[in-house]
Amino acid sequence: MSDHVILRINNLHISIEDTAILNGIDLEIKAGEVHALMGRNGSGKSTLANVLMGHPTYEITEGTIEFLGEDLTDMEPWERARAGVFLSFQYPQAVPGLQVGNFLRKSVQAIRGENAPGARDFRAELNTAMSELNVDKQFLGRYVNDGFSGGEKKRFEILQLLLNQPRLAVLDETDSGLDIDALQTVAKGINAATTSESGCLIITHYQRILDHVKPSHVHIMIDGKIVKTGGAGLALEVEAKGYEWLSAEND
Repeated sequence: MSDHVILRINNLHISIEDTAILNGIDLEIKAGEVHALMGRNGSGKSTLANVLMGHPTYEITEGTIEFLGEDLTDMEPWERARAGVFLSFQYPQAVPGLQVGNFLRKSVQAIRGENAPGARDFRAELNTAMSELNVDKQFLGRYVNDGFSGGEKKRFEILQLLLNQPRLAVLDETDSGLDIDALQTVAKGINAATTSESGCLIITHYQRILDHVKPSHVHIMIDGKIVKTGGAGLALEVEAKGYEWLSAEND
């Protein structure tokens, strides 16, 4: 693993309409690391994901976020995406009328800019990524997320991840609602996208995806704070014991 820091969050406090949601988050992700963030519903996990991508609803009241040594909070969402931040949505939106193939080609051009592949190389990358995720070629003619099953939506998110090649992937409950076959396929794509030059933050309720994507660090969030950090074994402990023992430890 590298000592190169991809993401550094220091004492981050977030509010929405004067209601505090995150209460002093510290997190550092280095190149080559996969971090899992676990917690109950309403603990603040998805808030952190949205803040990293620049959602305008949330107000940073204290603290800093650095991405590759630069202040992330000054960037617009599209600038963050162009700089190498990727967010896989928990509930991807349908875009009727926009074909998947056109969307993928234009998004790769927009995100990768001067490093975007030419038409022939893009087709080769696309074919490789679709094969990795067991996506049929007819998928390219459908409209973005329109009539997609839950598994298809999640595969499409990971297909974008593979093609956009971000430096930081934030995956917000990408495993939710997946059967075991779809879960294994999505995990395979996440592993393929994780390199020695990138970092990954997997936000999840459950340990099961971590059977297939091995985290270097596991963090537990309760009431807007990271209350415990450990290795992969911490996820197994939470799976077995729930969150109550952690709540008790931090009362």
